Amino acid sequence: MDSTGQWTGGRFTVRQETALKVDRYAVRGLQPDGTEGEVLAVAEAKRFSLREETIFYADASRTRVLFTTQESAHSGIGDGFEVRDAAGDLIGGFEEKPVASLLRSTWVLHQPGSSAAVGRERNWFVAVLRRVWDFLPLEWVPFLWPYHFDFSTDGKPVFKVDKKFGLRDRYVLDIAVPGMDPRLVVAQVVALATSQE
Repeated sequence: MDSTGQWTGGRFTVRQETALKVDRYAVRGLQPDGTEGEVLAVAEAKRFSLREETIFYADASRTRVLFTTQESAHSGIGDGFEVRDAAGDLIGGFEEKPVASLLRSTWVLHQPGSSAAVGRERNWFVAVLRRVWDFLPLEWVPFLWPYHFDFSTDGKPVFKVDKKFGLRDRYVLDIAVPGMDPRLVVAQVVALATSQE
């Protein structure tokens, strides 16, 4: 884990922040009383980049890299991503399943030493509504309605992601099993956020 030991607990928030040239998200721990803790990471992804990459920094100064998400060179069609720590060691990866995602977005998350977790949008009606929204001439109007993803292994919950109602994206994630690396889950949530925009 991160050397500061701050990546503990099973609840986090990922909140979109204002930025002109990048997609930026702040990651915080979520306290038992529902309040947000201190910033654990600030994620930045360049828009319109040829190879997708998200860098997770220790704070807003962006002087220390904690981990990165990068499009896998082995994925072939550009839907696979690897998550690596600051030393370049593999934390895990994830990929979107294009055919399964036609109706409901579907992702598969891999952590070394664990079975794959499959995540799908919980509500098929909201999933279809989001796709219809994308075809409407409302380019500058965000889809405000909340949506949810449930990740499970062999039918057992691993973690869930809830997008909250609001103009700016805010996600709450709950990890249900011990041993799941929060950095990998947070990286998956940021990928969900950027792909659903």
